[in-house]
Amino acid sequence: MDSLQLLVSLSLLAFLVLLLLKLCKSLPYPPGPKGYPIIGNMTMMDQLTHRGLARLAAKYGGLLHLKMGSLHVVAVSTPEMAQEVLQVQDSIFSNRPANAAITYLTYDRADMAFADYGPFWRQMRKICIVKLFSRRRAESWASVREEVDSTVRTVMEKTGQPVNIGELVFVLTRNITYRAAFGSFSHDGQDDFVKIMQEFSKLFGAFNIADFIPWLGWVVHANEFNRRLASARGSLDGFIDTIIDDHMAKKIRNAEGKVDSDVADTDMVDELLAFYSEEDASTDDSQSGFKITRNHIKALIMVATLVAKTLLAIKSKMKQY
Repeated sequence: MDSLQLLVSLSLLAFLVLLLLKLCKSLPYPPGPKGYPIIGNMTMMDQLTHRGLARLAAKYGGLLHLKMGSLHVVAVSTPEMAQEVLQVQDSIFSNRPANAAITYLTYDRADMAFADYGPFWRQMRKICIVKLFSRRRAESWASVREEVDSTVRTVMEKTGQPVNIGELVFVLTRNITYRAAFGSFSHDGQDDFVKIMQEFSKLFGAFNIADFIPWLGWVVHANEFNRRLASARGSLDGFIDTIIDDHMAKKIRNAEGKVDSDVADTDMVDELLAFYSEEDASTDDSQSGFKITRNHIKALIMVATLVAKTLLAIKSKMKQY
């Protein structure tokens, strides 16, 4: 009798599980090309350019579905659908997806670019707009004027000689970005920092099978990829931790009156240290209680520098055409 009851109970449980799975699968995805088992549409990755997506949209409609391994991807290709996603349902689609490399290298999305939409993101955005990247703030940096003066003198010294304006602008913007972020009057360490950022750029865009098929991550190249991630973040930690410590020591000297605060030119790290706390209180909704940690400072500087580096690369490419 007990065996019969157990059998009936297991059969009922199995039926409920199958029914639940069927209900979960009953919600259809938008139309799209049929993929293969496990990998889905990953064989089409090289075709997903703007022209390739336009061809797929012409065949499947303005809202099409692609399956990349275990990830479901939806492409929007019509103004009506774009308005629905970007305006009507903006709060639902506002979060930016982050793969394993981005999550690790941004200190679990401690920056503004990849942080989830919410109180923390709003406060970080306010800091960036008001304190770091405002037009008034940029014009107040003495480093900008000094680097521009140095570039002008370089051009004057080459009067009557050919001058590579593209290279001069590239170096000028790179120096301004470095000095605005760290306040360094020398270029010592700049090459090392550029190399670190170059490795970050490569890792952000590197293909990682674990992002699409997690259980295959350990089989393929996970050990080498994870080693590169740890090495890159360790290099950034060592570089920026030293700069943060120097700025904190300078802040203490300013408080003691050993340095003229009116003469000292503040930089991005100085602005962020005004909100610094050893404890993570970044989830506090009130502005007065908003604090950031070292990881937030590192992530913000890293992302801001990468953006500047990307813009420089785009400008240099455009000058070639």
